[in-house]
Amino acid sequence: MGSNPEHVAMRDPTILSAPSPAKPLQREQTLAHAEGALFDACQIGVVLRAVLLVEVAVSVTTLFVAPTFADWLVLSTTVTVGALPATLLWLLAACGLKRWLGRLPRPAQYAAGALLGAISASYGCGLLRLTGVLGAAPWVASALAGSLLSALIMAALVLRARGQTPATTTARLVELQSRIRPHFLFNTLNSAIALVRAEPAKAEALLEDLSELFRGALADPGESVTLADEVTLAERYLAIEEVRFGERLQTRWDLDPAAATARLPPLLLQPLVENAVKHGVEPSPQGAKIRIRTERRGAMVVIEVVNSLPPLRWAEEPLPRGHGIALANVRDRLRLLHDVQAQFSAGLDQDTYRVRIAIPADS
Repeated sequence: MGSNPEHVAMRDPTILSAPSPAKPLQREQTLAHAEGALFDACQIGVVLRAVLLVEVAVSVTTLFVAPTFADWLVLSTTVTVGALPATLLWLLAACGLKRWLGRLPRPAQYAAGALLGAISASYGCGLLRLTGVLGAAPWVASALAGSLLSALIMAALVLRARGQTPATTTARLVELQSRIRPHFLFNTLNSAIALVRAEPAKAEALLEDLSELFRGALADPGESVTLADEVTLAERYLAIEEVRFGERLQTRWDLDPAAATARLPPLLLQPLVENAVKHGVEPSPQGAKIRIRTERRGAMVVIEVVNSLPPLRWAEEPLPRGHGIALANVRDRLRLLHDVQAQFSAGLDQDTYRVRIAIPADS
């Protein structure tokens, strides 16, 4: 967890020193990398949205030529037989050629995507013609429709990619970074002052943990970090709080090494642990137990933060709850990074409060 109290020499004597800001050239390169490729079609969420978009387009278009509801249902189903395979073909090609097409200039990527859309739509039209559904195949109309829908999908992918750029991520992280509140800094420094004469080695270790914690909190945020990095930051935070609360804070770590490489937004785990301390340990004279668990389950990694609650929390007059700002921020950033593949839940579980996160193991 924290540093060994017997360790006298601090690894880094600089306290609360924020790293130097990234150079403009580095920021431009990172931004260019984030916006480099349009063909980010390998994610489940993108596939689902693309299929939904095509189905909506088919349903609306067939309304213009179907006189009755029954005719519309038959016609939309018929067109879907060709449109769905065409959409899946475009997504498969876009995903498979992602790396190669990502090296092209932006206009060439749009042109390639539109061409793939035309080819895929022509494939769907050919299926309808071969099965006898269509007497005369509208090749030109199908190709143009495929190009148009491909352009719409690519535009949506660009908007999503821009939502994951460092500038947007930085704005999203401001709120979470402010969660390391000034009074926490003052309390920690007071704890260190109280230990300086009685236990100087422990005070030095506490200040070292505080330095590393703020170094991580004030660092220039990237798009994602590993779960191992987040666990290290949370360990330092809890090492500081253990000095403050003593035996009132009981921490249990159940960490799966196979889950350590999973990617998640920076500063995600520490605010959850801080919430557990704030709502579990602080209000209770007897203290509370906090359990942090990680586990890899197939293609997913599960992260849980569980804390016991003061008796009043489940009594007839519960203690006031927080505003849920940190939890909402965590949920939004998980969706930003992992889209529909991320799962988030938080709530009371008997006499504990449990936060559960599931993210892809290989991102």
